[in-house]
Amino acid sequence: MASILNSLSKISRKDTVMSVKDIKKTFVEGGQPLKILRGGGFDLYRGEIIALVGQSGSGKSTLLQCVGLLDKPTGGDIFINGLPTDKINEETRTMLRRQKIGFVYQKHNLLSDFTALENVVLPMLANGMDEDKATERAMKLLKVSNVAHRASHYPSEMSGGEQQRVAIARALANAPEILLADEPTGSLDPEHANVVFDLLLDLVHKSKMSMLFVTHDMNLAKKANRIITIKDGIVK
Repeated sequence: MASILNSLSKISRKDTVMSVKDIKKTFVEGGQPLKILRGGGFDLYRGEIIALVGQSGSGKSTLLQCVGLLDKPTGGDIFINGLPTDKINEETRTMLRRQKIGFVYQKHNLLSDFTALENVVLPMLANGMDEDKATERAMKLLKVSNVAHRASHYPSEMSGGEQQRVAIARALANAPEILLADEPTGSLDPEHANVVFDLLLDLVHKSKMSMLFVTHDMNLAKKANRIITIKDGIVK
């Protein structure tokens, strides 16, 4: 497993970091199949930012769950740096998700009983990093996310924008190659949404990572390198 993960890092900036082919996802409700994703796909290149748009209920979040290896598609293929994820065991999926993919959600999903600093440290500890090094890196991430002054505060003591900036710092904790963001500013008012989103874009650009983000806001979508859509369950 370690050799697989190590080999994934030895790629050039022009390589495809994620490739999705003919993806399908069907759920069963009341004994009847409900086809959410019906096919289509895309490639995400290193350093590229893609916006994913579509009507509510079109399957955007379902797609993110699948490409983030949190759920398995019913059909089709997902490749992370050329590795077919349908052929790896659950342990490798977990390690791949932990080391290569970061997540930012509409709601910050911070752990309420932990401070901002602790929320950012925890993913690094889970990934085997020394606590002192994890704490040092977490403080740096909180600083670049403009929320270092809240390091010792709990989520309930922070504003919505501050909570989301901590969530962004947490998503970057393990230096992922791919960042997945599901309506990352959807819970904020327009003014704070633009500030937080611009911060997110700046951090992504500086880190030279790739990002796929879901949004209903076409003004935000237009800031991406490319826009893809889901219509009638087809990713275009």
